[in-house]
Amino acid sequence: MPQSKSTKKFEKSKLPDVLKRRKQNAKVKQKQQMSAKRKERQAKDNAPADHVNGETSKHSKSKGSQDHSIGEMSMDQFFQGGFQVPELKKKGAAKAKTGKRKRTPVDDEHLNGSEEEALSAASDSGDDADAHKEQLAALADKDPEFYKYLKENDAELLDFAEDADLAEIDALSASEDEEKPRKKQKASKGATGDDEPQGTNEVTKQLVDKWRLSMESSSSLRAMKEVVLAFRAAAHLNDDDSTKYKYAITDSDVYHQLLVTTLELVPKVLQHHLPIKESATGKIRLSTDSKKFRTLTPLLKSHTISVHHLLENLSDASTLRKTLESLLQLLPYVLSFKKVARDLTRTVSSVWADNANTEVTRLAAFLVLRRLVVISDAGIKEAVLKEIYQGLIKGARNTTIHNIQGINLMKNTASELWGIDPTIGYTTGFAFIRQLAIHLRSSITNKTKDSYKAVYNWQYIHSLDFWSRVVSAHCETLREAESGKPSPLRPLIYPIVQVTIGAMRLIPTAQYFPLRFQLIRSLLRISSTTSTYIPLAPALVEVLNSAEMKKPPKPSTSKSLEFSTSIRASKAYLRTRIYQDGIGEQLAELLSEFFVLWAKNIAFPELALPVIVMLKRWIKAMTKKSGGNRNTKINALISLLVQKLETNSRWVEERRAKVDFAPNDRAGVEGFLKDVEWEKTPLGAYVSGQRKSREQKAKMLEAARKTEDKKRKEAEVADAEDLAEEFEDIESEDEEADDMSE
Repeated sequence: MPQSKSTKKFEKSKLPDVLKRRKQNAKVKQKQQMSAKRKERQAKDNAPADHVNGETSKHSKSKGSQDHSIGEMSMDQFFQGGFQVPELKKKGAAKAKTGKRKRTPVDDEHLNGSEEEALSAASDSGDDADAHKEQLAALADKDPEFYKYLKENDAELLDFAEDADLAEIDALSASEDEEKPRKKQKASKGATGDDEPQGTNEVTKQLVDKWRLSMESSSSLRAMKEVVLAFRAAAHLNDDDSTKYKYAITDSDVYHQLLVTTLELVPKVLQHHLPIKESATGKIRLSTDSKKFRTLTPLLKSHTISVHHLLENLSDASTLRKTLESLLQLLPYVLSFKKVARDLTRTVSSVWADNANTEVTRLAAFLVLRRLVVISDAGIKEAVLKEIYQGLIKGARNTTIHNIQGINLMKNTASELWGIDPTIGYTTGFAFIRQLAIHLRSSITNKTKDSYKAVYNWQYIHSLDFWSRVVSAHCETLREAESGKPSPLRPLIYPIVQVTIGAMRLIPTAQYFPLRFQLIRSLLRISSTTSTYIPLAPALVEVLNSAEMKKPPKPSTSKSLEFSTSIRASKAYLRTRIYQDGIGEQLAELLSEFFVLWAKNIAFPELALPVIVMLKRWIKAMTKKSGGNRNTKINALISLLVQKLETNSRWVEERRAKVDFAPNDRAGVEGFLKDVEWEKTPLGAYVSGQRKSREQKAKMLEAARKTEDKKRKEAEVADAEDLAEEFEDIESEDEEADDMSE
């Protein structure tokens, strides 16, 4: 039927305004309904606690309300009934006659708002909290004015996810009653009905002991529910917001007792009711489709959110460690909540990367992260690896003698995780190494004054060193031989080496020789463990031929530069004797460490010959009477290194002359001197002795540093005591003056 002219005119001129007005009315109506439900949930949460062993509310229900059928019950009545199946009516009972239900006219506003009301009803479930947040985000985009109105007048509507989860925990309160005979339930009600004080929600030691006894003896879900609610209040104890919780904690001893009880027993009760089966490979099996898991979901999510909030605000080392140990047992249950798992990963990685935390605490945080990588799916694994890498970079911003051990701890522990799932480890590793290459390329192409600073900083250097540890740990030659196949991470070796060499040569000045030595050590680690030849001798000989090592140094009273915690030498060190000696020692050490890797190789004489020739030429130039650097200490070190290289070359040539295979025999070449330990080679014996002497020197320096720190702290304490005594003397003098004036 064609539309009339008036209808078309109405659609064109007035219909948009009518629809807009209806939507606005529907939004206001939805807001009012959700606000009312919110207040109802808060009232339930703040109600006095039911008894642990099943005490029912003292408010008796009318007899007629107990006879309601399921169809006539509201959702709240059904949950309060403890999932008890109502008795079927007898056949003789008369059925209520129901005639045809006459349809009532529905107004347009109600019709247009029905969809909005359905969404608000669905958002009551804790599982739909995230969906509701998405709806609110969409509302902020589509109608920012109305969203602003909600934010100003009903802000709690926009942040209700955790309360929505807690509203469903009440469904657990009667789940245990079905497992007990009714007579025992009545007996328990009569025996324990007067133990818990009514009308107060303050947590006491007696109440915590009662909860603990119920959880230990019978794995009570009801007790666990109350503990979770009390723990939630304890976790938010120092918050500034005005949120009201069911329980209140005013005693510090009760607070500590509640925390210990919750962190120790909640995982055990969950394991009792939802047992976890773990395979030999570390994979877990948890029946997430079971009715019990679905029932416990709100409890699990609420408790996990509380633990996460507590982690963010803890500063005590022992409590932080205990919380992490409890979280480690909860991880299999947390995997169902993707967003919560990601938030936990972010917080735990920050604990792991914080140098202010103790080593034991950081290791506990690492165990949580490692467990997540082992048992989670690919998405969470990738998120964990990214958070760990970002935490490592943030924690390595500044490097000193005091935190270098903590940074090395992070690099060593994190490198282990990239081998748990090599496929994901390769993709994430390649992406991060590519970022490093992009920064390097930008520094090379952008000829600005400070472009090099994007590369020449501690974060970049520690990143390259970290990736060298990753491939060294998982591409080790012996490990690959045992597995019978190359590691999936082996393709990362080439880009890591290329980026590291490029960064090393970006600014080849004497001021950044310490940075070059840092990167060479990273490449030596890769070469040593993966049997990959990396030409490092040219980069070291380049330093030896610099003006810093050829010209006579100036005397200096400065302390020797700590190369292990330095990437840049200040201008005060340049052309000084102390700096030249340090560079010479580093060169002798790194050259010997490089050549000892190939001390048993059949081609060692040919590999060492060019370097031996250049070193001899340098020694000859430096020992001239009319010139040279006049540094006998460094010249003697280099001369000794040349002697060891020549001795090792002759030793290899003597044994090479006795072989009966051709150079193209790969198996024979690789098996040459395979049974000889590297320490028994001439160069190996020299390097082994040098390592021991450096270790002894490092121990002596560390002991001296600790003694100095101890003396400094004692001096600070003594100064503080002197100031306190002076302050007391001044106060006493003032009091005497006041007495005399009176």
